[in-house]
Formats: sequence, C-alpha cells, structure tokens
Amino acid sequence: MEPNLTTLTRVEKITGAKPISWRFVERGYTVAERWVVSLDNGTSVFVKVATDEDTVGWLRDEAKVYRSIHGDFLPKFIGWDDGEFPLLVLEDLSAGAWSWEWSRAHIERVLKTLDVVARTDVPQDFPEMTLMSEKLTGWQEVAQDPSGFFRLGLVSADWLARALPTLIQAENGLKLAGDSLVHADVRSDNICFYGDRTLLIDWNWARKGNPKVDLIFWLPSLHSEGGPPPWEITLDEPELIAAVAGFYAARAHQPVHKQGGAIRQLQLRMLKSALPWAVRALHLPQP
Repeated sequence: MEPNLTTLTRVEKITGAKPISWRFVERGYTVAERWVVSLDNGTSVFVKVATDEDTVGWLRDEAKVYRSIHGDFLPKFIGWDDGEFPLLVLEDLSAGAWSWEWSRAHIERVLKTLDVVARTDVPQDFPEMTLMSEKLTGWQEVAQDPSGFFRLGLVSADWLARALPTLIQAENGLKLAGDSLVHADVRSDNICFYGDRTLLIDWNWARKGNPKVDLIFWLPSLHSEGGPPPWEITLDEPELIAAVAGFYAARAHQPVHKQGGAIRQLQLRMLKSALPWAVRALHLPQP
C-alpha cells in the first residue's frame, strides 16, 4: 500500500521537509490511514489521514485536543491540515514499546500517568463527559432485546432477570461530571512506553469529567491481557463499573463492524473481565 501524492505533499507542507520513504501502520482498530513517514531532514513523523465520515469527525476532535492540551503523556503535535479528509502529523513513536507483559512496574507507570492526566488543566470550552452518557446505557439496551447478549453464553436467563434491575439502577446512577481531563479510551493499544515517558494515543474521545472513567475502563483491558483482576485494584465507583460492563454487554455480540471482527473479539474479552467485576461491586449472585 502506498500513500497518495496529495498526502505526501500535505506532509511536506506541514513539516517543511520532503518525504523520502514511508511505512503503513496496521495496528489498532481505526479505519483511518496511518503512516510513518521518513523525511529528508533525517527525522520521521506519524501521519493519520481520515478516510470516511466517521474518521473525519474523530480526527478533527483529536486535533483539537493536541492544540489545547499539553503534557508528556501526549505525542508531540507537529501539524494539522483540515479539508475533505483531514490529516494529522504527530511525533513518531515507532521506537517505543508497543508490546509488553504487564509487570507491576508497567501498571504503576500507567496509574501514575492517569493521575497526571486527571490533574491536567482543561480549557473552559472542552466537551463534557456527560455528552457520552447515551453511550453508557448498555444494560437498558440488553433489557430491550437480550437475545444477542444470551448468544455470548455468559449468563442464564434466570440470572439476567434477577440482576438487570440492579444493573440498570446502577447505570442510571452513573456520575460522569467533573473538571478533570479524561481520555475515555484507555486500552493497551492506546498506550506506549517511550523511554521514561508513558503516553496515551488516540484522543478523539477526550472529555472533561469524572477522572475515574479512565481507570475503570482500563482495568478490564489490563486483566484480559494477563494483569490482575480489576476487583483487586478497586471496587469503588460501582455505578461506573456496572456501566462499563453494560457498554461491552451491548456491543460484543453485534455484527462485525467496518473496523473488522477484531473489535468484537476485544469487546468480548473486556466483557469477560468487566461482568464479574460488576457482580462483585454490586453484590449480585454469581452468573
């Protein structure tokens, strides 16, 4: 696969250097084009290009974050070109660690980074986390049509009938408001260990709100990759834990997305960690 000439021309305009080689980046779940581009000044950059209506909006949202938020946990912002298919140029993190085992040291690095993120100044006009509340009504969606959830084979109909009222009540009590910076999509594929920096990438979901959102969304991902069970780290925020489990319960069974079947497999792995966590946090009977 090759980038088109327009992409390379836009990169040259932003960086002031001529692209001389490039490599397509296949990791991750987005359908945006991603390239590592080497330049004739001896440097290289990471380039993300929108490819459809969804990625156009996501890339514009992400660019706003890079232009308004500053911190070592962010890749360095190099430039931006809007248009029909926007293009974002960032620091090249290829030399960082993108694959690892979850040691205690790695876990502590992420926890410290989430704390720094939560204490980062956020502009007054930053979008509110409460705008995402409609995405965290998964148990209500399951209640309307539980057939897809049952196909996953995780619970019985009797268990769901007994547990749903508690799960929905918890979900309805969710508190998303706050003044902290929230990444809102913390998973290992969005984490890079680069020297002594711990970085988060893909900031298009970033909001201002409850900082516990990042921790609670990350812990099922951590567990699914060999880390400790999430309930060993915290049982606080039971409403948020229930909402995270519901988020995956309503999605893991859905038809394959244009991003490919891997996103559904990821969601199922997350659900298998988040559901037992919600059971413990809400004192529900075991499925």
